[in-house]
Amino acid sequence: MSYCLNPACQNPQNADRTQYCLSCGSKLLLRERYRAIKPLGRGGFGRTFLAVDEDKPSKPRCAIKQFFPLSQGTSSAEKAAELFNREAVRLDELGKHPQIPELLAHFQQERYQYLVQEFIEGQNLQQELAGAGAFSENQIRSLLNDLLPVLQFVHSRSVIHRDIKPPNIIRRRISQPSIIYTYPTLTGELVLVDFGAAKLVEGLRETGTVIGSPEFVAPEQIRGQAVYASDLYSLGVTCIYLLTQISPFDLFDINQDAWVWRDFLKVQIDPKLGIILDKMIEASLSRRYKSATDAIEDLQSHQAAGAGVPPLPVPVIPVPQRILAVQNAVPPTVAGTIMPVPPMQRVVPARAPTWRCVHTLVGHSNAVTSVAFSPDGATLASGSEDKTIEMWKLETGKRWYTLTGHSDWVTCVAFSPDGATLASGGRDKTIQIWDLNKGKWWYALTGHADRVSAVAFSRDGLVLATGSRDKTVQLWNLNKGRRMLALSGHAGGVEAVAFSAGGEFLATGSRDKTVQLWDWQNGRSICTLAQHGDWVRAIVFATPPSQGGHGGTAPTRGGVGEGSSILATGSRDGTAKLWRVDAQGRGTLLRSFRDNSGDVLCVAFSPDGRVLATGSRDGTIYLWDAEGGGLLEILAGHAGEVLSVAFSTDGGSLASGAGDRTVKIWRAIED
Repeated sequence: MSYCLNPACQNPQNADRTQYCLSCGSKLLLRERYRAIKPLGRGGFGRTFLAVDEDKPSKPRCAIKQFFPLSQGTSSAEKAAELFNREAVRLDELGKHPQIPELLAHFQQERYQYLVQEFIEGQNLQQELAGAGAFSENQIRSLLNDLLPVLQFVHSRSVIHRDIKPPNIIRRRISQPSIIYTYPTLTGELVLVDFGAAKLVEGLRETGTVIGSPEFVAPEQIRGQAVYASDLYSLGVTCIYLLTQISPFDLFDINQDAWVWRDFLKVQIDPKLGIILDKMIEASLSRRYKSATDAIEDLQSHQAAGAGVPPLPVPVIPVPQRILAVQNAVPPTVAGTIMPVPPMQRVVPARAPTWRCVHTLVGHSNAVTSVAFSPDGATLASGSEDKTIEMWKLETGKRWYTLTGHSDWVTCVAFSPDGATLASGGRDKTIQIWDLNKGKWWYALTGHADRVSAVAFSRDGLVLATGSRDKTVQLWNLNKGRRMLALSGHAGGVEAVAFSAGGEFLATGSRDKTVQLWDWQNGRSICTLAQHGDWVRAIVFATPPSQGGHGGTAPTRGGVGEGSSILATGSRDGTAKLWRVDAQGRGTLLRSFRDNSGDVLCVAFSPDGRVLATGSRDGTIYLWDAEGGGLLEILAGHAGEVLSVAFSTDGGSLASGAGDRTVKIWRAIED
């Protein structure tokens, strides 16, 4: 069906593929590509429609906002136009983030302004509350873990949202069967929408327009002086409203000048979480959290306190399939297309071990970008955006010593096969080589023209491969400390490198959305794998158990074939893929995994090759049955995106580094 966008049209419904409205004659295609299907809602500033993009073969869904203010007074119309344009500007400034609707187009056609965005298929939290009742403690904790990093991102771009409330938070549809979880918590990425009220912070604070929903607005925002902490206040009020299902106006006692939300709780919550919520909704700015980072630290500290002691056994609870409405009742809420999960992603029976966090390693002052186990499994190295590498003793979970030498972010670390050497790459365009027998810097390799994104040792430890945003891969002779060869062929920055288990091939993943397989000794590209829809962020080869190493799968298992190996790739398109690489270095796609949680930022194989770990932007780690394609478990606990994962050589431990500045050590607990 096609829907006419002319507000005066008496009969706006038309047949599909119709070019002009049969009732009023208006053109049905916007910009010759966007076709409205049906209205989603109407507000004071305009109307929102579900639409399709006819310009793309898949005809993905999108959302169209039409600026059409109900109030036609000059002042009101001008203000509405300002807010409409502001939303487009803010979304454009924020760029692409998996939990913020992406701006696709902003234009004027036939006297009306239009904004085209992703369409988020799912329910907003107001709808969830109406359908399922008050939220639990675990649901609120999950909400904060999801949204505080989003606010951290928004505020880092000097933007204040100014209208955070349940209708402006949507949970993406989960189109997969029930999943086994380690503890009962909701899943499904939360998306922050409706940036029409957002404000760019420019210089000194000044009084501006009073905007936002009164029940959720901070006191200073009511006075026209919104700050970053105003968004934290609104998020905190959203949480207590979801916990109680009572209007925030009724949760504040004006006689006592105090919040009384605990009096309306359906069930009691952890006092420590209550303290965090109280600090978010403080009326005084001096007593409220100053930033999302501060709130994340307290929340993480609370969670880490519980992680130090093995938790009591919690029954495995299947998450019920939710029936989610596609239509959004609130007109300003728009956004994205979600790909269905392939049927092969069945749930594996609960015979698999349960993984629990046994250590939270705190010491970095910025995001942890890379983690790596030493070959003997006794030591963990973690690289960070704080420019340091921390060395940890895993037996105690304590920091051993710190390596300093990079002048900018450390982006990647890797141990040599004998464990005597550590290589690290950085945003300073250098590769630093460290002598671990002496615990100090050895020498530096220079030659890349942009940040070094990935490092990998050859099987014999004599060659180091490095990938860079300069679109090249450099191969270094470590005995001589000099470059051997440069591989060129990618059209975008190289984000990941990995040697095959036998050492014959090198795989590289790039921002150009491809994976290349190389005969690295001859500098020859063998084949290109182009099935990913966005940047390839991570690559790992499975290593046969007989060879040891980090992750593995027997080359002959599962019909892989003699002389073949398995390659896993993770991408910003939200998928991880498994490939068979034959003896000639040609790759064939075996299966795809979609975790519905955002970008796949890192991948790792268990030593026996049976488990694939994928780390995601939403702070979760998905564990997959690499042979059968089923989802084994979801590990949740990080308050920021998971940037790196690694298995220990015995397969009993998994390390994860994240944007919340922590490293977590997970252990397999056999039932």
